[in-house]
This record gives sequence, C-alpha cells and structure tokens, in this order.
Amino acid sequence: MVNTLPTKEARLVKQGHLKNTLTPFPVHYFTTTPRLTVMGAGAWGSALATVASRNAHPVRLWSRRDGEPLSSAIADADVILCAVSMKGVPSVIAQLKACDIPPEKIILTATKGLDPKTTQTPSQLWQATFPHNPIAVLSGPNLSQEIEQGLPATTVVASQDEAAAQLVQSIFSSETFRVYLNTDPLGTELGGTLKNIMAIAAGVCDGLNLGTNAKAGLLTRALPEMIRIGTHLGASAETFFGLSGLGDLLATCNGTLSRNYRVGLGLAQGKDLKTVLMELQSTAEGVNTTRVLVDLAHQQQIPVPIARQVCRLLDGKITPMTAVQALMERELKAE
Repeated sequence: MVNTLPTKEARLVKQGHLKNTLTPFPVHYFTTTPRLTVMGAGAWGSALATVASRNAHPVRLWSRRDGEPLSSAIADADVILCAVSMKGVPSVIAQLKACDIPPEKIILTATKGLDPKTTQTPSQLWQATFPHNPIAVLSGPNLSQEIEQGLPATTVVASQDEAAAQLVQSIFSSETFRVYLNTDPLGTELGGTLKNIMAIAAGVCDGLNLGTNAKAGLLTRALPEMIRIGTHLGASAETFFGLSGLGDLLATCNGTLSRNYRVGLGLAQGKDLKTVLMELQSTAEGVNTTRVLVDLAHQQQIPVPIARQVCRLLDGKITPMTAVQALMERELKAE
C-alpha cells in the first residue's frame, strides 16, 4: 500500500501551503490485510468491530464473559483494540501482559475515563505496561448507535507513532466513517473523557428546561474548562478545538443517545443517581470521571467550577437547580 493524500491536500502540499507530516507504513504492516481483535463486546466495541468488518478486515470480538482465552483471541491480531469500561481496563491490561505480546502489535484504546487509583488516562496505563508497543487513541463525536446504523461520522486516531496511527486509520476509514490523525494522544483522550462531565451538566440544563441561552452559555464555558485541565496535564490546547474535543462535546451534550447526558436529564427530573444508572443498564463513564477529576483538580489546584458542581450533584449534596445557581452566582470577571 502506498501512502497517498487526497487530491486537494496533495496539491496544497506541492504548493507549500500544507506540510505533509505523514510517513510511509513499515513494510511488515502490509504482508497481509491488517487484522483486528476488539476487547469488549459492549455497544462501543461492537460498533467499532462492525466498522472494521464492513471494510473487509478480519475481526475477532472478545469478551471476558465468553470464556475464550485472550491469548488465542489476540494471537493473529495486528491491532488490539480495548473498548472495555474504565473500571475494567486494569484487569484487561493484566491479562494482556500475561500473553507476552510482541512489540510490533499496536494497542488501540477507545475507553473514555480516568483511573481512580492513579488518575491516569487509559493510554497512560497501557503505555506504562507496554512501553515497547505502539499505543494509539481513538476518540471523537461517535455515538455507537448511529455508527452501527451506518450513519456518517468522523473520529480521530492519535499516536506518537505515526505509522501505527496510519494503519489504524486504514482499518476504520470508509465512506461513512472518516478518520483523521493527530500526534496528541493525551489531548485526544482527555477531550473524550472530560466532555462526559459536561454532558451530565447539559442534561441537567435540558431537564430543568432552562432554555437555549443557558445551555449555550454552559457549553461555551465548558470548553475552556476542558482546555484548562488538558493543558495543565500536558495536552495541546489546539486538540480541544477538534473532533475529539469540541466535536465530541457538541455530539454528547445534544442528544438522548448519550448515556452521560441522560444521567443529568434523570437527575434534573428528580430521580436519584442509583435509579438513573439502573435505568441506563450500561456504564456512564462521566460519573466516575467527575469524582476522579475533582480530586485531581483539588490536589493540583486546577479551577473546575462546572465539574465541581456536577460532582456535588452526583454525591447528593445539592439539587440540580442549586448547581445551576452556584454557577450563575460566581464572581464577576472578564470573559
């Protein structure tokens, strides 16, 4: 396979208006059609497996409940994709470590969350355990139900190993699923992680029928809060203006397909958190992320006014309306 750019981009590169930072794939990536193993058979893992299958890539879908040894499921994989919930990541990492995988296998994480024990992102946990393997992050405005239906969507694959990112791009790119690349995996991952907190707040806003003005104000202030956290932790501010930041924020805060949005919506309707989570029948990563982030922000003195009010709401310390009023009553200052 040859590294190519779309015609318009190739012309811009030739004219000197756009820098071609892509590098050719290593030869060993193209001895066969790239093979994928997806760890995690939930909605998100299944959706990504469907995308790769539609592109005629061999795909194996592995679940801890199936009983198949992980070692056999990943034996022939070129890319190992982790799509389990945040709480399951450490145990899956431990299982994969026991498989003694070779360094050329690419590990792709699509989990959005923060580890309560270390406050690290999934990719940081993976990189620490597999320092010699390429680690990539996939994140974007990707509601799994729409992707399963074949509706148009875009996403980002980020890695400091450009060849690995390009291989992942080749597996998932199609006419209905456009994959972009960048070299900021931490920022890409944090964008998808932090927006879940903001989605809970957006659900509260809509559940209280506060109107378009209030929600616009909330989302406008949510993005700087995400950037403030991300840059403090070492990510690039520019990443948050892309698909994995602003794009994912808009998608997740504007529809009932988002589980985190539905958490906020349910709380605003007077339900307690336990009932809301029971009705979801799936994981809302924003609940855990909010609590981990607020603890981290307290330790490192990062201002997180929205996340802090969401945390107090989740912990039952305030009502939804009190949370909104607390944000509106903050000290006056320049934008």
